Amino acid sequence: MDEKETRAALTRFYDAFARRDGAAMAALYAPDAVFDDPVFSLRGADIGRMWIGLTKGAKDFSVVYEVARAGTGSGTVNWTARYLFGGKNPVVNEIVSEIEMRDGLIVRQKDSFDFPRWAAQALGLPGTLFGRFGWFRRKVSATAAARVGVPAKT
Repeated sequence: MDEKETRAALTRFYDAFARRDGAAMAALYAPDAVFDDPVFSLRGADIGRMWIGLTKGAKDFSVVYEVARAGTGSGTVNWTARYLFGGKNPVVNEIVSEIEMRDGLIVRQKDSFDFPRWAAQALGLPGTLFGRFGWFRRKVSATAAARVGVPAKT
C-alpha cells in the first residue's frame, strides 16, 4: 500500500467509527490481526466483536480524528472519543493509534491512552484512587471484556 491508499484505509476505518458502525470497522481487519490497548489485547475475530460491542453500547458518543501520518502500509491516527460511560459519567479520551496494514486490511493496531486519567473520568472516585494500579486495570479489563464478549487482557 502506498501512502495515499493507507490514508484512505485509515479514513474509512475512523469514519466508520464516527458513525458507530462496528461491523464496518471489523471488516477492515485481517483474520490474523492483533490489537492492544490498556484495556484489551485481542486477536482475529475478537477485535471485531470488541468494536461491535463498544459502538453498540455507546451513549452520547462522538469521535474526531486526524491521520497524523500515513506511510507505506502503516500510519498513526490521533483521535478523541467523547461519551457517557455507564450512561452517566462524561469521558473525553485522547488516543494515539499506531496501525500496520497489509493488502488494505489492518494487521496490527496499538492504541495508547492515559489509563489513570480515563479511569478517573469513567469510574469516578474508585478510578481516581486506584487507576494507576495493575490489579485495578486487570479488573476493568475483565469487566469490559465480559461486557463485549471477548477474552480479558491478562
